[in-house]
Parts: sequence; structure tokens; C-alpha cells
Amino acid sequence: MKGILLEILLCIKSQESKETYSAMREDELGLVLHKTLIGRRHLIIMDDMWSIEAWELVKFFFPDNNNGSRIIVTTRLRIVASQLTDSRGIEMSFLDDDQSWNLLCRNVFGEQGCPNLELEEIGKKIAKSCKGLPLSIVVIGGLLAKSERTREYWEYVLENISSIVNLEDNERCLRILNMSYDHLSVHLKPCFLYLGSVFPEDDKIRVSWLIKLWVAEGFLKPKSGKSMELVAEEYLNDLIERNLVLVHTRGSTGNIKLCNIHDLLRDLCLRQAQKENFVCVTRLHGIPQIDTHRRVCIHRMDNEEYTPQLMTNSAFQSPSLTRSLIIDYKEVLPSLKTRLLRVLKSNDRALYYGEISSVEAIFRLVNLRYLAFRVDWMSISNHLSSLHLLWNLQTLIVYGAWKTKAPPEIWKMHQLRHIEFIMLDLPDPEMDGRDRNGIIVLENLQTLLQVRNFKCGEEVVKRIPNIKKLQVYYENLDDLSCYCLNILCRLEKLESLGCLFAPEEKPIIRSYLLQNLNFPNSLKKLSLNRTCLSWEDMSVKIGSLPLLQVLKLHTDAFKGDEWETIEGQFRNLKFLLIEGCGELRYWRTESSHFPCLEQLFLRDLDELEEIPWGIGEIPTLETIVLKYCSDSAVFSAKEILDEQEEYGNVGLRVRVHFWDESELESLACPNFQVNID
Repeated sequence: MKGILLEILLCIKSQESKETYSAMREDELGLVLHKTLIGRRHLIIMDDMWSIEAWELVKFFFPDNNNGSRIIVTTRLRIVASQLTDSRGIEMSFLDDDQSWNLLCRNVFGEQGCPNLELEEIGKKIAKSCKGLPLSIVVIGGLLAKSERTREYWEYVLENISSIVNLEDNERCLRILNMSYDHLSVHLKPCFLYLGSVFPEDDKIRVSWLIKLWVAEGFLKPKSGKSMELVAEEYLNDLIERNLVLVHTRGSTGNIKLCNIHDLLRDLCLRQAQKENFVCVTRLHGIPQIDTHRRVCIHRMDNEEYTPQLMTNSAFQSPSLTRSLIIDYKEVLPSLKTRLLRVLKSNDRALYYGEISSVEAIFRLVNLRYLAFRVDWMSISNHLSSLHLLWNLQTLIVYGAWKTKAPPEIWKMHQLRHIEFIMLDLPDPEMDGRDRNGIIVLENLQTLLQVRNFKCGEEVVKRIPNIKKLQVYYENLDDLSCYCLNILCRLEKLESLGCLFAPEEKPIIRSYLLQNLNFPNSLKKLSLNRTCLSWEDMSVKIGSLPLLQVLKLHTDAFKGDEWETIEGQFRNLKFLLIEGCGELRYWRTESSHFPCLEQLFLRDLDELEEIPWGIGEIPTLETIVLKYCSDSAVFSAKEILDEQEEYGNVGLRVRVHFWDESELESLACPNFQVNID
């Protein structure tokens, strides 16, 4: 605190020397500050505060003169801003293109403005490339102000913005950026470096992948009563609160689906990662020996072509100490001899039939914790017979593998946390009596998708008590007696369920299978496709689910021309999608039947006569989207919007999509957007 008080006094009383105050105690400095400010109107800016404790200690020395004096505090941390009591906060967003150009223009030309149209054209591109970050714009502006004002030089700056901003001699920029990293706790630093290093520039990072990778890398500190995935979400939110990571896309429940990182911060991560030998990020043609690096990330450039020499690259021919490999080059996989590998992510490019040796090589990496790769509609069932040798495996993601049969040994892999296939056949568990109940329970398994003809038998349910996300697909059903969907409700941790039937499945078989379907009360998200339930089933099976927030009804999920809701259901539903339920003509409901609804999506409802009037009266409703619905439904949406705006509700937005030009385009207004697809 003494340092803060000293800086404030030296700013206010610039004629005094630092030595005058250095010998004083904190309370003496505070008293001098109070006496200096009392009775005087003042504006004090305390820039870049990192903890609320600093403010709590110094605020008592600022007198309340009741004369319009103000103290402005800036911080990078949302938690600090939220703890500043008796204050009004303003959260700064990134600058838009016009604001960015205006700031750059002032830094380069002052108040006179840009005198050259040719430079203005390039200058606007430079400003846009700074991606709204004032720090980048100011640094670039300072450089351009002191340099020659020629088209050639400005084009050079445009092509080299990141390297210019991050020059080692630019102490101000580096100091500001490094401060954000230095203030991170020990457990957050590797997570931040990983996020900013291993994903390509401008990549939209899928949060579910990121979390699984953090878990497999061992970055997380266990917390009692919380899964590692939940801890990882807390870490990510902490980085977002510190404005180091940006939210790009949120899901239907408000969860973060995609995130990204500003170029400047990514450059900081790359520099720091290299300094700490945290990860080697390179291209294959310039790769060093990887056995000196614990983590290796190899990205393919857009214009980079495969050459046969890649297969014999010496960097992959000798045993390596590398633990993590994230690579876009499927050609390298057969030559891998990194048997200590724990993380292998190579799911950006598909393996084809002629590359089956790559699959064989993958399943020889017995220490893997995280494995993600992609094949081109290839059957890999034969190679999964050695899956149980990957005894530490936590995450298994295989895209493009069609109708894969898992080996019985999968029920013995107790470390598994996430299994993701396009189509996976699960065998019945074998009884071998390893624990006191006679079964091996997969306590850690949280994700299982997509399972073909999931029987949901007693022995299966016992083994996956903590499953949170499940997707099932049914086709060509034969012996229906072994299907027990009535005990699905015993999966008491299940939060997300997707159920899909093949279009050719016989209605009588589908009806028999679903008649005893019983959903668990833990469900938060439910997606149905071709289940052909009746609308009367909605209140019996779904409407009373207490935690349901997202309901997605896809093609023929429900049959019938009328849906009438009842009071007391859908208490927490926030997102409703009805798509391809082509028989629906009449929908009768009241606003109180969907008290928390925020988003309504309707698609391919040709027969729907209108959106119920009560929908517009839902106080939480933000968005209505109609895609390829009847004209009468579109017109009713416009009437709902008009009425709500008359009542002063200007927050509702309606978006309409047509295949072709429509007379209803004339309905367009600021809150009623019309799109021709």
C-alpha cells in the first residue's frame, strides 16, 4: 500500500521529491494525502488494479468532499470490478472497425486526420487487423507516426502486424502483456499456455476438446466433490474473467461452446512456451528432433503439400520422450515410435482405406490417455480388439468409423471418461467378479456416443452410474425383449440425451420400444429424432422433467396435428426447437406454460397456422426464429412482435428464413429480420 500512496502523492504534488515521502510510514502518507485532497475537487485514476485488497486499504484516505470528485479504477479482472462497492462499472468491449481507424488516425496524424486516400485505404486494413485491441492500435500508431508515410511501408506493416507489436524492444507492450501472465496462479499458467499454443492462429477452440485435453495432460488440481471436467470449466471461466480468453459461441443453455484468444496473447503464449520449453510448435518440414520436447504441436500450412520424405522424417524414427503430440499430418502416424505418448490428437484429416497401418500404429501406443483421430468411413473393429491394452485411456474419439464393434474388454477399462464414435456397437458386459458386486464399474465414464441399438440392460446401467451425456441410435431391431428403456431413469446423473431412429424402422417396433420409455429427472437437455411420439406423450414423459432446459424435437419426433400444453410443466425450459414435425397444425399454450423460455426455433413446419399468442407474453423470451415455415406462422410472429413493442418490450428479436423471395419480405423492420437462403 505504501507504494500506491507514494505514487499518488508524487502525481498530485509533483514539486516534491520522492525522498521527501519515502521515509514516512503508511499512515503518515495516508494522512498527507487526505489533507492534500480535502476541500479540493479532484479526479484520480488508479490504473490496472489487480486485487480488491489494495483498494480497501487506500480508499479511507480519499475524503468525500461532496463536490463532484471522482476516482476511476481500471482493472483486467471482472472479480475486482464486481467487488468495488458504491461504484458504477463500465465493461469495455473491443473497438469496432470505425473506432479502431479513428484511434489509429489520431495516433498517426493527430487531429488533422489522414491527408492521403491511398494511405487511408491501407490504414483501415491495418486498424482492422489489430482486431479491436487498443494496445495493438496504439503501438502500431506510434510506429507509423515516426516512419515514412509511403504506401510500400504501410503495406509492409499490414503484413507484419503481430511481429511488429511483439518486438523485444517494445518494452511497454511486452510489459503489459507479461503482467497478465505473471499474475496467473501456478495452476492456471500451463492451461493458458496450452490454449494459446497448441491451437492454430484464429482457431475457434471447441471447449469440450480443450477440457478433455487439460484433464489428460494433468494440469488440473483435484477438488473434493468435483469432477476434473468441472474443475477445468472453473479454470476456463477464471481465464475469461481475466480477459485472457474470449467467448466466441455459447450453447443453448448458455454454456461456452467455442472460445478463442487474441493474436497478441497467442504470441505471448508462444514466446513464453518456447522460453519454458513447455511445447514445441512447428511445421513438419522444419521440425527439430522431438525427443527433446515433452509436447509437440505440428500444424499444416494451407499451401503445404505432403511429400514422401515426411514418412521417413528422422524426427519420428527414434524413440522419443514426447508425451503429447497434436498433429495435422496423418502420414506420420505409421512411423510413430513414441511409446511414452499420453496425448495424440490427429482428427483434422481423415485416414483412408489404404492407410490402415496408421490405425495399427495408433493402438500400439499403450500409454495413451487421450486419443482422437479420424477415418474415412472405414471399419476399424478388428483393431479395437487391442483397445484394452491402452489401460490408461481416458478419452477415445474416432470420427468417421462406421458401425464399429467395441470389444468386450471395453467394460474393464475403468479409466475411460469419454467415448465418441459416429456409430458404436456395445457388447453385453461379461461377468468376471472383480469387485464386491461382481462387476467392474466405470465410475469415470461421463460421455458415451453414439451407441447403436443401446439395450439399456440392467448389467449396462450398473456399470455407467455417472454417465452425463448419452446418444443412441436404433435400426434393424430384432429381439425386442432385451431392450429395457424403462430403466433409463436409473441413470441418475444423465444430463444430456439424444435418441434417434432410422427412417426405415417399422412404426410398430418403434412404438413397442418407446411405450415404456422413462426419462431420468436429472435431464437438462433432450434431443429426439423420428421417435414418432404423440403430443399427448409430451406431458406424460417430458413436460414434468424438473431440470430440463433444452428440448430439441427433430424430424417426426412427434406425430399429430395438435399440441396443447398444460400448467406447471417446462418450469426451467430455456430453449425449444421444433423441426420437421410436419403434421403440427395447432399449438395451444399460455405464457405461464413456458415461464423461462428464452429462445424458440421453428423449422419446416408447413402446416402450423400460427405461433400461440401467449408465447409473446413470456417475459424471458429473447428470440424467435422461423425457417421455412408457413406464411401464416410468419405473419403471426410479426403480430406478436408488434404487440410486444407497443407494450414497451423492445428486447424481442424475430428472424425469418425463406428458400425463395417472398411477399412477406416487406414485413422486415429493425427487430424483424428476413433472410433469403
